[in-house]
Amino acid sequence: MPNTALPASSPFVRIKAGSERPPIFIAHGVCGTVQFFRLAKHIHTDNPVYGIQARGIDDAEKPFDRVEDMGAFYLDALQQTHGEGPYILVGYSFGGLVALEMAQCLLKAGKEVALLVLVDTYPHPRFLAADQRRRLFLKRLRNHLSQVQRLPLPDALEYVFRGIQKRFKFVSSSESFTGDLEATPRGTALERVKQSAYLAFQRYQPAYYPGKVKLVTAEVKTFFPDDPAAVWGKLVRELEVEVVPGDHLSIVNKDFEPLAAVITRYVRELKTATAYELSR
Repeated sequence: MPNTALPASSPFVRIKAGSERPPIFIAHGVCGTVQFFRLAKHIHTDNPVYGIQARGIDDAEKPFDRVEDMGAFYLDALQQTHGEGPYILVGYSFGGLVALEMAQCLLKAGKEVALLVLVDTYPHPRFLAADQRRRLFLKRLRNHLSQVQRLPLPDALEYVFRGIQKRFKFVSSSESFTGDLEATPRGTALERVKQSAYLAFQRYQPAYYPGKVKLVTAEVKTFFPDDPAAVWGKLVRELEVEVVPGDHLSIVNKDFEPLAAVITRYVRELKTATAYELSR
């Protein structure tokens, strides 16, 4: 049996108790903190669910600014607490890239990834094909223009100003973090973790994954590619795409029951398939 007693420095936080194996690990997003408590409670299986928190949120250590370093760090911690596997990995948005890199590390180490679920996850646009980048740019531009047209003039100007300010802050922050993160005085520990994650997102180009990926995508794709299979199809050995109602934010924050139901079904199907294999 794996040692499930978590050390004080563990990046894993149990957010739902359970006695069945394998455990479910949900990777953090750009904020680095453990989230998805309500989502976990609606996963109706007896598998324990752990959230993963980023290094540096307690301001004790320097946060990672490379997804590869995150994956290696979490894999080391995973070996200490659940060394024998197999593993269920789930990641939403940026967290999906973290979960993917963890899966890559596990396969290279000869471990079994029982289930890998990416939820509305995409690489940075710079790593999309040229035609995909062009379509995505035009789509986002149309959405922004549509939003501006629905607002009164003062609100429209504020919307444009906030967008420019956000874009400038993102670019300038990323540039400043290419140096020494510890030498950057501004912001809190959580802000440094977030900026490091944004930089990691910019840098991470997913390698080919020689396994199966279940990709759950939002029905409303306001700022993301319309066809996730076109993005991920050549990057994974086997891809299964499923659509849930809502948009990128609502599927985990407000209307999370459909996503929880999908994950529940995936885990139950895994259990059924495993029981069948053992009975053969």
